[in-house]
Amino acid sequence: MSKKPWAGRFTQPTDAFVEAFTASIDFDQRLYRYDIQGSMAHARMLARQGIIAADEAETIIAGLEGILADIEQGRFEFSVGLEDIHMNIEARLIERIGSVGGKLHTARSRNDQVALDVRLYLRDEVRAVADHLADVQQALLDQAEANLGVIMPGYTHLQTAQPILFAHHMMAYYEMLQRDAGRLRDLAERLNIMPLGAGALAGTTFPIDREYVAEQLGFSGVTRNSLDSVSDRDFALEFCSAGAIIMMHLSRLAEELILWSSADFAFIELSDGFCTGSSIMPQKKNPDVPELVRGKTGRVYGNLMSLLTVMKALPLAYNKDMQEDKEPLFDTIDTVKGSLKIFSAMIAEMKVRAEAMRLAAAKGFSTATDVADYVVRKGIPFRDAHEIVGKTVRYCLERNKLIEELSLDEFRSFSPAIEEDIFAHITLEASVDARRATGGTAREAVAREIARARQERAHRSRN
Repeated sequence: MSKKPWAGRFTQPTDAFVEAFTASIDFDQRLYRYDIQGSMAHARMLARQGIIAADEAETIIAGLEGILADIEQGRFEFSVGLEDIHMNIEARLIERIGSVGGKLHTARSRNDQVALDVRLYLRDEVRAVADHLADVQQALLDQAEANLGVIMPGYTHLQTAQPILFAHHMMAYYEMLQRDAGRLRDLAERLNIMPLGAGALAGTTFPIDREYVAEQLGFSGVTRNSLDSVSDRDFALEFCSAGAIIMMHLSRLAEELILWSSADFAFIELSDGFCTGSSIMPQKKNPDVPELVRGKTGRVYGNLMSLLTVMKALPLAYNKDMQEDKEPLFDTIDTVKGSLKIFSAMIAEMKVRAEAMRLAAAKGFSTATDVADYVVRKGIPFRDAHEIVGKTVRYCLERNKLIEELSLDEFRSFSPAIEEDIFAHITLEASVDARRATGGTAREAVAREIARARQERAHRSRN
């Protein structure tokens, strides 16, 4: 067993199973780069403040650079006996440069150190998730623009409701992901506050300069309360929450892709690279990727609930329970990034079957509301118009007719207000193009939204 830095208080070594049970190195080793980055900034500050000598800081930083190279070249063996990434790096530092390495931990605790490491790590990962999110939005925009004139049925209760543009449907998901991107930007602002300098819970007696460390590490400020600094995991909870909402949006789209790619809908075809076959049924092409993303959504929800449960009754300040923050956070990051990455490629390669969508839109009396609106414009109250069209639909059902197949005499049998111009209002194109207001499904309205989205993306990329 490795000698613990806190072993002076104890007369017996840690039980071997306890050592393995309480260690976090198996999962927190991914923080190595950020642990070293924070330690270098801390060493520079200690020297600047005269807490350690300048040459000692230089030796420490050179030792940390060597350890970083060792880890990235696969020459570093992590030890469960040293519990976590902080102690693994510190022990190797002392081994490399001697006792001066032990001065690095002056004026800090593992409590504020881990809070710093996770914030640094998550800051980069939030940017990476935002980039993947933007890639999915780009794929949605491209599909919308390429299929701007394609008409499909819009649904409520999964029943045919009104005809809409396929591009309008794609842009609905663009808007969902736009809100996700906004949540990530909000999170990034609150995340970018530095906790180092809080010590174990009460601060430190050394004359440290927290603002100098924050400036080196690119933080916008420092935390204002040492207790909160080491016991706060709101930033992890916020990311898990944002990640859960992202996955919910992907899962909704996944469900539609699964339905649309089935033989019953046949609205789209997913690329072979994102599907699998059956071991027994040779005709099958299974949409495994959207199905798996739909399944992984529950996993990300579970990560959020796990972390909320860990934090729900913890007294201030740090408690060992908080070690359980990393696995749900790390898993959420990996799952969300992977899901977004695969969705952007899958949507980009998706083939749209315009004719199948149009045929489906022509069924189910999708222009019935347009007939009602027409009757209202003839001066009849909407509730009366609703009843007139309801009876018209029932008549069509009894005779196995589509509403546009009715003659003018048949229409007029339900309302004498209906005239010859009714037929110009009940085509799929007329129904779609009549909805021109901002946010509507008319081709010109959707084209405006696509153009606006592209302008916003161009502006954001420049800034």
